[in-house]
Amino acid sequence: MSAITSEQVRAARALIRWEQRDLAAASLVSLPSIKRLETQIGPLAAQERTIAAIRSALEAAGVIFVDENGEGPGVRLRKAR
Repeated sequence: MSAITSEQVRAARALIRWEQRDLAAASLVSLPSIKRLETQIGPLAAQERTIAAIRSALEAAGVIFVDENGEGPGVRLRKAR
């Protein structure tokens, strides 16, 4: 699993119209931790299990994390089935 950035987390929340509290509830990561992590620049600096919980919650909500490909990392929504 590749690293995700704070910018990707903020963009992912915007795509699915989640507030920080929604992500905190879905990931079981405290709201203060979500707020702190989102103020960072670049890859999230947190315990691996915290990053995994955030990523899993966003992916379960339909977010796809796009790895760095020379143009920068990103996010997109999973295609509706």
